[in-house]
Amino acid sequence: MADMLVKLYEFAPDLNLRRKLESKGFTVRRALPPERSTVLRWVAEEFGKEWADECAVAFARQPSTCFIALQEDGLAGFSCCEATCRDFFGPTGVRPDLRRQGLGKALLDIALEDLKARGYAYAIVGDAGPLEFYERYCGAVPIPDSVPGIYKGMLR
Repeated sequence: MADMLVKLYEFAPDLNLRRKLESKGFTVRRALPPERSTVLRWVAEEFGKEWADECAVAFARQPSTCFIALQEDGLAGFSCCEATCRDFFGPTGVRPDLRRQGLGKALLDIALEDLKARGYAYAIVGDAGPLEFYERYCGAVPIPDSVPGIYKGMLR
C-alpha cells in the first residue's frame, strides 16, 4: 500500500450522503472527549492496538480530529486525521457487517472537510488501502516511492 495525495481544493463531499445515512439510522460526527475510552477500546478490539494508538493522538487535539459513525448509539466506524502526521488522513475503519452503505465515504468526507478547513490544499492518505476507493471517490493519486513511508522501522 502506498500513501496517496488528495487535492482538497478540488474535493467536493457528497452533500446528500449524510442525509441518506441519517434516514437509515446512522449519525456521522466529530467524537467528543468523554467518548475517548469507549472509542479507543472499540478501535483496538475491531482494528488493533496500533490504530487505537493513532486514534488516541486524534483525541488529544483540540478540537478532536477523530470522527465516528454511530448506529443506535453503538459504534459503526471511525476516521481520524492529523493523528500520525499533520495533514494525514487515517486510520479509518467500518464494522465489516456495515460496509458498502456509504459510511466509509461519509467518514472520509468529514475528515477531509476538517483538513480543508484547517487551511490545507492537499491531504495525504497514509498507507492507503484500497487504492481504487480513494482514486474513484476523491481523486487521490499514489505518491511515488511512498512505500514503506513513515511506518518504516516501526516497533511492533
